[in-house]
Amino acid sequence: MSEPLETIAFRMKIFPGKAAEYRRRHDAIWPELVVALHQAGVSDYRIFVDEQTLCLFAILQRRRNHTMDALPQTDIVHRWWAMMSDIMETNPDHSPIEQPLIPMFYME
Repeated sequence: MSEPLETIAFRMKIFPGKAAEYRRRHDAIWPELVVALHQAGVSDYRIFVDEQTLCLFAILQRRRNHTMDALPQTDIVHRWWAMMSDIMETNPDHSPIEQPLIPMFYME
């Protein structure tokens, strides 16, 4: 039996004119970052952009006993954040400014 998963979603924002670069960088995501995400229990991670508002909408699944909360303490995540900070809104530590999204409807 597989472990139960939970789905979470959040919003971020890219700077004007940076959508293509955001896609390019994610198309070349570092394999070691993918490994870290998988090891933390993350799967089926998707990011969409609203081209009118430049808002990014991310949705992912994670194990209920995930360790995502530890990812911000890893070197690989800090390096990724620093690399992405020139094309999106970030906090002073370069972490993306994220707004959790509240589930409103689900259809299986």
